[in-house]
Amino acid sequence: MPKLSAALQGTVNQKLNSIGPSGIRAFDQKITGTPGLAKLTLGEPGFNTPEHVKEAGIRSIRENDSHYSAQKGTPALRNAISGFLKMRHGLDYDPKTEIVATIGATEALAASLSAMLNPGDKVIIPTPAFALYVPLIVISGGIPVEVDTSQDNFVLTAKKLTETLDREGDAVKALILTYPNNPTGVEYSEKELQDLADVIANRPMFVIADEIYSELTYGVTHHSIASMIPEQTILINGLSKSHAMTGYRVGYIAAPADFIKNAAKMHAFLVTAPSNPAQAAAAEALANGLDDPKEMCVQYKKSRDYVIGCLDKLGFETVPPKGAFYIFAKIPERYTQNSVDFATDLALKGKVGVIPGSAFGPGGEGYIRISYAASVEDLHAAMTNMAAFVNADATIA
Repeated sequence: MPKLSAALQGTVNQKLNSIGPSGIRAFDQKITGTPGLAKLTLGEPGFNTPEHVKEAGIRSIRENDSHYSAQKGTPALRNAISGFLKMRHGLDYDPKTEIVATIGATEALAASLSAMLNPGDKVIIPTPAFALYVPLIVISGGIPVEVDTSQDNFVLTAKKLTETLDREGDAVKALILTYPNNPTGVEYSEKELQDLADVIANRPMFVIADEIYSELTYGVTHHSIASMIPEQTILINGLSKSHAMTGYRVGYIAAPADFIKNAAKMHAFLVTAPSNPAQAAAAEALANGLDDPKEMCVQYKKSRDYVIGCLDKLGFETVPPKGAFYIFAKIPERYTQNSVDFATDLALKGKVGVIPGSAFGPGGEGYIRISYAASVEDLHAAMTNMAAFVNADATIA
């Protein structure tokens, strides 16, 4: 096995070298393999990709659709994205100049931040937040500004945004807004978004709206901030969560043409183009599978209500999520450990796998993230094990 030359030790990108691995993945790997573990760790939909979507991908292969697609994505997919955004949110994006199909929402974020940031630019991140944002900002030369929202029911208020902008000054280039949120499941109301939009509209800044969970809401309507300030919004979305297509890796960016020009250039440098069968499947999902997420949401809501009911009995405080498929549960005060130690004990001794809240930045300590996108059997096993772990008198049905 080759060993790196001593002369090359430490010569890698120092920004990347300074960043640790994802706290989510690292903890999941740490506890994976624990005998009898009921895992509620990763954000993986507990459904198979719909049959008509799979068939579209298979058809692409059978028809020898094996050559490079347009770098921005196939016309069929970009047209489907444009039509979806128009029908769902009343948004008008030209499929030729204002949309790029990417390798999942992850690459959409990476391409957008790389195209946007210059050294020293600041990006505001309301936390708790998905752990990917900080590393991507740092690698792109930016400075992450994490804003703790735990005292405001995990919502970034217009007041706190204004205070942050006043404090951080003109170096602020963007705000990353995720809703429904990972890890909290919190969804922003139309008024909350409009209040934020009013603040952003008066500043020379972008808002990166990560709406990957937009199709998974419970009893509320998802509103996009792009409908309020389209000229400043970089809209990120994809098919991974809505259609259980995590392995297909299809996402997209929708934004003003002037921004897309550079984002598409960065995207082309990174990946050239998404795979054709995956794009064919995604186009089918957006054009003919708009009801697919509704069927999934019915089960997700049942699972959410079941897990919250169990957690209430066991003394865990929760903010009932209105979207996505996570519960961010506060660790009972009788436990004095930090969230990593608690989650480790819960896995090794209680046989329940969750993610410690500290993996999601300021405001996450003292919490655990539970994914309820699992089978009914796994959820029941996890809640039964958790009840035994906390020595509760509650009966988990």
